[in-house]
Amino acid sequence: MNKTKTILLLSMLGLANLACASPYLPVSEDEVLEKLPIRLESRHEIRELRNHAADDPANPLLAFKLVRRYIELGRAESDPRYFGYAEAALAPWLRLADPLPEALVLSATLHQNRHEFKAALDDISLALAHQPRLGQAWLTRAVILEVQGDYAGALKSCMALLRLAPLLTSATCVNSALSLSGQGDIALKNLAAAVQNVQTGSDSEKQWALTSLAEIAARLGRNEEAEGYFKQALSIHQRSSYLLATYADFLLDRQRPEDTLRLLDGGIRADALLLRTALAEQSLHSPGLTGHVEALKARFAASRLRGDTTHQGDEARFTLYLLNDPRTALELATANWSVQREPRDARILLEAALAAGKPQAAQAVLDAMLQSGIEDQTLKQLAKQVREG
Repeated sequence: MNKTKTILLLSMLGLANLACASPYLPVSEDEVLEKLPIRLESRHEIRELRNHAADDPANPLLAFKLVRRYIELGRAESDPRYFGYAEAALAPWLRLADPLPEALVLSATLHQNRHEFKAALDDISLALAHQPRLGQAWLTRAVILEVQGDYAGALKSCMALLRLAPLLTSATCVNSALSLSGQGDIALKNLAAAVQNVQTGSDSEKQWALTSLAEIAARLGRNEEAEGYFKQALSIHQRSSYLLATYADFLLDRQRPEDTLRLLDGGIRADALLLRTALAEQSLHSPGLTGHVEALKARFAASRLRGDTTHQGDEARFTLYLLNDPRTALELATANWSVQREPRDARILLEAALAAGKPQAAQAVLDAMLQSGIEDQTLKQLAKQVREG
């Protein structure tokens, strides 16, 4: 039996056992079911933060610091369990009759992670009603509105940040929104100047700015610049699943599957990174592809059982390119577009509509592109095919 068949057989057996097995109930609340893949220094940091919060349970600063750290780890590892820990730590502060604005912003961030954007914006509105100069509230609001395709609203929120947040944060926010509103060249120039001239800022702020620069340059077709910014962002030794996935997409678009696999380096715990790994393996006819496809099937199925629709865009891409099912991919991409409207969401809807022979199904994307004036070479080419189709 060759390696591919062996992997497939093992995957099928694993799925069969999973389907037939009864759910395991822990004997006590103290039983450890699985240890999260957390680095040693972060493990010590989390333990210390938890101890401090437990020693002074009435101190919101300690509780919120722990919640923020859990959120940071959840984003870095793309692991929902950290967000669950954050929710548990934040819950007592949300049960108060009049929650603190900072607690409401953290609640909005957790809603945002689940793509519950209306609930997130409601939390932010309430927080800003109590504390209008809360910079993190304006930043979170801007990010959510940008994801929803409301670039004018996002830019307005970013402008409020100019006197409330560090310069690099406000510059990244403003120019990201501008770049999606038909002003890509100006945004790229302004943000590049900010990155070069601002000497202060955390690693997170610098990495976000460089990643945004890479995305803007890539959309404009300035590939050499884009790759340079991607590499600078990676040189900041702070893990970001979003950065890895975005750079992987850039490499895949340029027919560089080997480089994609080197970049991801076997990091497949996150669904988004496993998907990019499988797409690279498909180009290389790698023997591990079958097992990874089966793993993705199981993961997306598990998400649907949980009622989690946050990965519909990636599932649409998986269904279109790895399962070769354009009709189902189009359904997923359409449902995804109703919730979030980033360039990658527009792209998969255009691609699925073309593959399914239903170009009219992507009319909403064409309308949104016309309204925003977005400068994206790939989207423009796909839009032209859709109109001609």
